[in-house]
Order: sequence, then structure tokens, then C-alpha cells
Amino acid sequence: MAQDADISIRSALINRDQLIEKINKGEYLVIAADESVLTDLPSGNWIAGTIPYFMTAEGGKVDREKIFVNTIEGVQPNNAPRITLYDGNSIARIAQEAPEHGFTIIILPAMSEVHLSYAQNAPDYPNMYFSPIIGWISGVHLDDIGSRSAKVGFGPARGMLFDQQAVAMHIPLPTNQLANINIVNLFSQGDGPEIKFKSTGFSVSDCTINGEAANLADYIKYAKVDTRLPLVANYSGVMINVSIQQVNESNNKVDLYAPVFADISYRFAKPVENYIESFNKELSASASEGISFSCNCILNYLYSELEGKKTRDLTGPITFGEVAYQLLNQTLVYLSISGGSR
Repeated sequence: MAQDADISIRSALINRDQLIEKINKGEYLVIAADESVLTDLPSGNWIAGTIPYFMTAEGGKVDREKIFVNTIEGVQPNNAPRITLYDGNSIARIAQEAPEHGFTIIILPAMSEVHLSYAQNAPDYPNMYFSPIIGWISGVHLDDIGSRSAKVGFGPARGMLFDQQAVAMHIPLPTNQLANINIVNLFSQGDGPEIKFKSTGFSVSDCTINGEAANLADYIKYAKVDTRLPLVANYSGVMINVSIQQVNESNNKVDLYAPVFADISYRFAKPVENYIESFNKELSASASEGISFSCNCILNYLYSELEGKKTRDLTGPITFGEVAYQLLNQTLVYLSISGGSR
């Protein structure tokens, strides 16, 4: 029996005409671009998310006209990827609907109901961690925050952009290939006090600091905490960041880019001296196979001033959050596909 062709992912920064040509050829595409470019694309085998920030071969870049596209190559008609739309309720099925042997790429719009649902509940979804799930949170140009909403595009329905639903591409692999997800997180817990919360949420106020009742907004102001540093939880050696969006003076709350979880121990992160140097060191230690798909956080782009700077040979969207099974912040995630005949 003939063996299926190997699956690979090719990435490129292209213009709208080139993208339409690829869509019309029936190629399987994962697309990142400003909303203005994604409007009214032809129907086809694609999913998309709004974002005008990219890691390119030349370095970090903001571009409202270009499109970053990942092309899934080697697709066989008898084993083609499946494209699915999810809402806040049906997203719980994503791991159950993942390919038995393969991986899933998901895009969720920032601050939507489905984003909140996934962020809070993904670790408990049925079959989670059985099949690799990687992806990103779509966003907007930073100048447009408050005036435009993040969206996703669902290729099978022409011109359909959604701000309350997620899209996923479930991609089967031949048996001789294997997908692996890796997380590059430069942050670890600092030496500050232990912080715990009574409830799970994206907006917090009351907490305990070293066991004493406190208000997080007050503590940040009193201790002059650098809010570019995330809160970090240590899950059995895996560091999970929760990034600070803003300290809201009007209600004395702290708004977050990901939820904190009740009764989990957090500490503010240690500062990172040199992002590019630290990143390259971390990546060389963890990258063993060719990298097929990656995305990096907008906060890394901003706080580490990545515009024009290269993050090794990784390319992809710069996002409002990353998915490596669960929702992450201030990380870079990547997928490698090992095995195959090449």
C-alpha cells in the first residue's frame, strides 16, 4: 500500500493578490493579517485571525497590508484537514474532535466569550493533551484597541469574520510523522511574596500576600512592581505566565490578559536582562527538530523592542496570546513535525 505524503508547513509574507491565488488553488492555509485585508476573501480551505504584527525573516514587523500565511503541504484528498467553527459552548469538544494522529491549529479572538471560556476551562476539556493543540489569540493594531474588535476568519463561508467564535484546522499526519509542541518562556518566579486568589478570573482585586489579606492593585503601587513582568505560577516545573493588562485606578482592580486560578500560588517574575540573548539560548537548548509553525506574544514584541530584530529563524504572527494546549501569555510557542521520508 502506498504511504501517504509527508505533511510540512511553509510560511511566507505575501500580498492579497498572492493570497487569493493560493485560496483559489484550494490550498490549506492558516492566515494572519489586518482585518482590512481579510474582508471579503474568497471561500476556501483556510482559517484566519486579525493581527498586523509579524515575526519575519528580516525581524519583527508591523504591516497592515501584508499577510502572513502558513501553507499546509502534502495534503492528500483522502486524509484532508478539517476546518471547524466553535463558540463558547462547543469549544469544549475541540480535543475530542482533534485527529487521532496529527495536530490542531486554533485561533480565538481576544476578549471574546470563547476566549474566556477556553482560557478558564481548556485544561479540563475531555481528551485534552492526547493530541497536540497549538494556536494563537487574534488581536488588533494597538492604536485600534477600544475601537475595533479582534476577529477570526472561517474560510469555508465566503467573507465571514467572527468576533465571538473560534476557528480550528484539524490536520491529520501520516503514521511515520509526529507533531510536538514546545514553549519558550523566559520568565520564572521571582523572589517576591507568594500571591493567591480566592476566585478564577481576568480581573482581580482581593488576594492574599504571604497569607495576609490584601488588594493586588494596592500592592503593585506600594511595591512599585514593574507591570511588564507577569505573574508566574509553577505547575510542577512548568512556568505559566499571567500578564498584566492594566491597573485600573477607578475600581482598584488589576485587569489581566489571562485568568489567574483560585488557590494557585503566584509570584511576580524575575526580570529578563537581554531578551534576544536569553531567547536564543533557550531555543538552542530546546529545539531539536525543524520548526513548522510558531507565534510570539505582542508583549514580548513591545517590552523587548523586537521591531527589526530577529528571533532566530522563527517566523509567524505576533499575537495577543498563545495556545499550547492551554492559553499562555508572554511566551513563544512552536510546533515541530518529526519523522517523514525526507
